[in-house]
Amino acid sequence: MDEQQTTPKNYSQPDDSASPSLEDTGHSEAEELEAHVASLRHSIEEANYQYYVKDNPTLTDAEYDQLMIELLRLEEEHPELQTPDSPTQRVGAGPVQDVAQHRHPVPMLSLANARNEAELQAWHKRALNILPNATFEYVCELKIDGLAMALTYEQGRLSVGATRGDGLIGEDWTPNIRTLRTIPQKLRGEQIPEKVEVRGEIYMSTKSFEQLNEQMKDDKLFANPRNAAAGSLRQKDARITATRHLDFFGYQIGYMQGMDFSSQWQALQLIRDWGFPVNPYIQLAKSLDEVMDYCQKWEKERFNLPYEIDGVVIKINDLAQQQELGTVARDPRWSIAFKYPPTQVATKLLDIRVNIGRTGSVNPWAALEPVNIRGVTVSRAALHNEGDVQRKDLRIGDWVLVQRAGEVIPQVVKPVEERRTGQEEVYHLPERCPLCDTPILRIPDQAMAYCPNEECPARNLESIIHFVSRGAMDIDTIGEKMCEQLVTTGYVKSVADFYTLTREQLLTLEGVKDRSADKMIAAIEASKHRNFWRLLIGLNIRYMGEKTAQIIASAFGNIDNLLAANEAEIVGVPGIGPIIGQ
Repeated sequence: MDEQQTTPKNYSQPDDSASPSLEDTGHSEAEELEAHVASLRHSIEEANYQYYVKDNPTLTDAEYDQLMIELLRLEEEHPELQTPDSPTQRVGAGPVQDVAQHRHPVPMLSLANARNEAELQAWHKRALNILPNATFEYVCELKIDGLAMALTYEQGRLSVGATRGDGLIGEDWTPNIRTLRTIPQKLRGEQIPEKVEVRGEIYMSTKSFEQLNEQMKDDKLFANPRNAAAGSLRQKDARITATRHLDFFGYQIGYMQGMDFSSQWQALQLIRDWGFPVNPYIQLAKSLDEVMDYCQKWEKERFNLPYEIDGVVIKINDLAQQQELGTVARDPRWSIAFKYPPTQVATKLLDIRVNIGRTGSVNPWAALEPVNIRGVTVSRAALHNEGDVQRKDLRIGDWVLVQRAGEVIPQVVKPVEERRTGQEEVYHLPERCPLCDTPILRIPDQAMAYCPNEECPARNLESIIHFVSRGAMDIDTIGEKMCEQLVTTGYVKSVADFYTLTREQLLTLEGVKDRSADKMIAAIEASKHRNFWRLLIGLNIRYMGEKTAQIIASAFGNIDNLLAANEAEIVGVPGIGPIIGQ
């Protein structure tokens, strides 16, 4: 460690007496203290950059810890010195109640997909139709399977970290973003713009994903690294995010003030110079043949990477050409995603069973002989509805091809007909609900069959689980297993019972201690202040999606007004049809 990193004696020893504020110290001593704190921050951030971005550790763990401990102590003794971009903030602040929205100054567009060389050629031809005399260069980037983020820096300092959301409005998760060591709090280098938005992907390595699921084996596991990354970032307590080993790759400048750049390749160099990790396998291609070679290479080698990818993003390099090509709908004409086909394996279809959804829908699923798909053991897969089973001619006892759709959700693709022996059984949906024995209802022109019994125990449990979910009332301390316990004990018979639960009742449940009971009570109390549209989602109304719920909430304002409205008044709301009105 150099002299600048060595701790001056007069600040390194704690004092039992009350610590003075900067106003109480002498002018030169105050300046010296500020300079020392700034030096500590610089040393820690430099060590973070070298370790997490450059993969070049410059301090031992003990040296790093010594610097961090001292900075934490000085900021605690002199809170006026603490700043939002201090390395100490990477450990995470306390819980937040509501997540603010962030409107993207430049929309975060989605990408059209190409699944083969012909579709890639067609994309290229469309670009040439607009710019017939152009010669294109292409930047090829691995499509990391994670969570897209927009990071805004003002005067070189991180001010906002927001998710993509719907492309126009995202969620502001800045406190959680600050915990990621691969995201700089301050931009490095000499060329710092007045304001810039750096876009990139937050992801979780496959190793960190496996370790996290091992730690959570008694709770609901994450299905894949992408879900784990998204769930880990969207924690109301940033201290949890700080423990989750998330990483970041920068890949685009959304907008910039005070500086110019002329190509995507130059933008990537600027992003790298500012201290962000940029994927090392990005390549500048001079022709579409080179692009295709790159795509084919990584289709074969992707399973050797320490993180998951689901394709390649191709961007026309020249910024002026990008601007001339423009966008169609919400897709840029100058970029496309080359998507890899899902991995398919063969296994035995042991049985077809059903579960009952929260609205009573009868959902067939495939019980499979366990098979490994890209490191994940798959023993069941969705079948959607009875028509899906019939269209695919799936029979119990078949050998079937199974894939993880989008490398995530297991699906049965088709039977391997040449392996049939004649012993396979044609499947028929049960005539009665397997949980409550009520006759199954089939509605003409609808794919789904239903259990019409609103008292069905399966329907009730699923509706209760849905009520506490993130997309509804977001009672984040109560998961599926806790809901099952609450229903089994009779403490929760309907969603209204959450609001009469007592601490004493919770303490009788398996695995619930004083602290977790307090957290659950606090989360239930916080849910009383959610937006009205979330309650509408949580009430499990068939066909009620988020957009519809927001329209109704805006029109009626609260539950009392909605209950007082008749069907004609509800149907009269723009955007609401007769099915919802009923």
